[in-house]
Amino acid sequence: MAADQRDLTQGPIGSALLLFGLPTLGSNILQSLNGSINTIWVGRFLGEQAVAATANANLIMFLMFSIVFGFGMASTVLIAQAAGAKDMDAARRAFGSAMGFCFIFSLLVAAAGWIGAPAMLRLLSTPPEAFDLALAYLRVIFVSMPATLLSVMMTMGVRGTGDARTPFYFMLLNVGLDLVLNPVLILGLGPAPALGIAGSAAATAIAGVLSFISLVVFIYRRDLPLRLKGGEWGYLRPTMPQLRVLIGKGLPMGLQMIVASVAGLVMIGLVNREGLLATAAYGAAQQLWSYLQMPAMAIGGAVSAMAAQNMGAGRWDRIGKITGYGLAYLVGFTGLMVALMLWFHHPLLALFLGSDSAAIPLAWRMQLISSWSFILFGGAMIYFGIMRANGVVVRPLVIMIISLFGARLGFYLLAYPYLGPDALWWSYPAGSLTALVLAAYSYYSGAWRKAKLIIPPSREECVESVNSEAEATGRIAPVG
Repeated sequence: MAADQRDLTQGPIGSALLLFGLPTLGSNILQSLNGSINTIWVGRFLGEQAVAATANANLIMFLMFSIVFGFGMASTVLIAQAAGAKDMDAARRAFGSAMGFCFIFSLLVAAAGWIGAPAMLRLLSTPPEAFDLALAYLRVIFVSMPATLLSVMMTMGVRGTGDARTPFYFMLLNVGLDLVLNPVLILGLGPAPALGIAGSAAATAIAGVLSFISLVVFIYRRDLPLRLKGGEWGYLRPTMPQLRVLIGKGLPMGLQMIVASVAGLVMIGLVNREGLLATAAYGAAQQLWSYLQMPAMAIGGAVSAMAAQNMGAGRWDRIGKITGYGLAYLVGFTGLMVALMLWFHHPLLALFLGSDSAAIPLAWRMQLISSWSFILFGGAMIYFGIMRANGVVVRPLVIMIISLFGARLGFYLLAYPYLGPDALWWSYPAGSLTALVLAAYSYYSGAWRKAKLIIPPSREECVESVNSEAEATGRIAPVG
């Protein structure tokens, strides 16, 4: 086993989950820091209209990433179960299928995004003052989409083998490059042209491409378990059983993120109706909220990978403790971050808006009402992560739809005549509490344990299976 890998089926659960989850949390914080750095440079150099533009563009980008995240999560679970069963060939099959599928999909997304960006921004009711800036930013980002999405898929696969440190190292490289390139390309320092908001997007794109190439080189130089060699390159052409599992499990997982994205798009559309000041305040608040989501994403991903490895190894006796430690870490990390952000709210918001911005009081009110709800929603994500490890993906999707549309938007529609714009911020706790209650009920009912996620066979195994059934029955049976 490589030095950076962890066998998550042995030893104390609490320390193993913490040591595996912390690099993932670090990676996610760095990813949010990447977006925050962009917003800081844009806000300082280009003003509130540009901050509003990036707020609209970033939501669209999250929507584009959602489906790929779903396929990445599906491949991570397959890889983790195979690693738990000590079947690394099956892990490479799952990884190759995901990478091959993602490459084709990312090209389609990049082309569609470039063409459809204006229509998407109009659908969001993007303020006219921010429209052209948002369009320039978004189109540059779409150019780098294939490398970015493949990098996401690759790092998620590496985590499935129990290696969380390698993705952290290369996220650090990505953020470091972005930190240097943003002011250079925005302002045109040295020989670089002054590109304005497009320079911020170009910096993100260049940093992403360079870190992806570096990650590929590192995987092959270190001979990490998921590297493909020789005949294994054929795994990039997935078989139908592999595609059925990847799409059948990945699509509902991606739809969970799409549901969250669409709910976010609806929310920013409602915020945009409150005027440019509200949109700028919301954009700054979102930057801080993205950090509050990081523990849930990191710990949820860690418990999912850890649970999947233990399920693959037949260690169901460890699942309950993995859930308990995951919830405890979630409450501790997210609660601490909420407290710090509320205590230091003015200097943090001033990073994005400037210390004299009229949007700061409104952003502070958003923070005060909504921040703590991310603890509740994070708890739901832990339960989702455990169920996802066994291939249960539809039930969390249904819960997301109910909580984000039925509860959150329903609360807004009912409360707006009485609370005014505050109904927008109070809708976050309403949706989060609904998600937690439904997720906990689904988990403790135990029905999800009866499912079984099957690792797809290789081409050779498919042929052998068909031949053996033909000899026994005199006919070719379909492979299901």
